Amino acid sequence: MEEVMFWKIVLAIVLIWIALAVVGALIEGLFWVLVVGAVVFGAYLLYKAMSGSGEKSDITRL
Repeated sequence: MEEVMFWKIVLAIVLIWIALAVVGALIEGLFWVLVVGAVVFGAYLLYKAMSGSGEKSDITRL
């Protein structure tokens, strides 16, 4: 009986370890997508601010 409980605990620890590894890899991958997106968006806003297009609309206004 105690042996079965031991293997259940080991299985639970292994499953939690695998889940954390998968979540960590997803967060690491999505972090770089977020960084690249923020840089591109910032460059676009900088370009719009610096360009003398003559348009005086607020960026938050639709």
